[in-house]
Amino acid sequence: MRTVDFHVHVYPPEVIRDAESISKHEPYFDRLIHNKVHRWGTIDDLLLRMEEEGVERAVIGGFAFKDLELCKLCNDYVLSGIRQHPDKLSGLCLVPPLARGASEEILRCAEAGAVGVGELFPEGQNIDISDQEQTWRLAGVLHEANLCVLWHTAEPVGHGYAGKGNVGPREAAAFCIHHPEVKTIFAHLGGGLWLYELMPEMRLYLSNAWYDLAALPWLYEGTVLKAIQSAGVLDKFLFGTDFPILRSQRYEKSFVASGLTEAERERLVRSNALRLLQSLKK
Repeated sequence: MRTVDFHVHVYPPEVIRDAESISKHEPYFDRLIHNKVHRWGTIDDLLLRMEEEGVERAVIGGFAFKDLELCKLCNDYVLSGIRQHPDKLSGLCLVPPLARGASEEILRCAEAGAVGVGELFPEGQNIDISDQEQTWRLAGVLHEANLCVLWHTAEPVGHGYAGKGNVGPREAAAFCIHHPEVKTIFAHLGGGLWLYELMPEMRLYLSNAWYDLAALPWLYEGTVLKAIQSAGVLDKFLFGTDFPILRSQRYEKSFVASGLTEAERERLVRSNALRLLQSLKK
């Protein structure tokens, strides 16, 4: 079955080459690259993986640094990739949301074809996404340019891991309540936020929220997908591997355990993403 991978990280060769020196000034980057699950991946590596695994389209971004200039380096790499492979790649740009010049950089990337911003790291970039005073400017630019945003989120319970962070359902929900106009994707199943869509008021507040499956095999049993289907929010979920960390095949056991029909699975791994991308077309 063909898939659309909505959660992909690609690294410019310069970042890979200079990773150790960069890590001295970027604590979150340092934490993530110095752990046993980290992998490097370039656009060329991704294209090979897509061919091997039957990935129809990948939505790519770099690494969300605190330094805007490093984000720009990643953005230029991503924009070059989507220009060269428009039939296979869509792009997300990156900024430290509170930095001077962030709005201008987002609009530059949108003009060049980016469909969104992310994956942003609230903890690593020192932004409280539940604080409207910190998020209003970003939300305004996203809405103006018809861009989505992908936030890193995590479950507030369970085992710890590098980069888990402290942004869970409460903070994610607050962002949506403050900015209902923004198409917002919460990585890693939104830290469980989807469950609260069973509350009528939260279903309304989260009407523009989406969730991705990045790192699912490390976090949940595959039957969580059946629970998601039962909750009526399957159409809001996007397939994502967190490339280059995981391969698509790692998700197969979860899909088998889920009990989803072939049609439900197709929506989960492909159609939902294409529908969201279509809504972001300029």
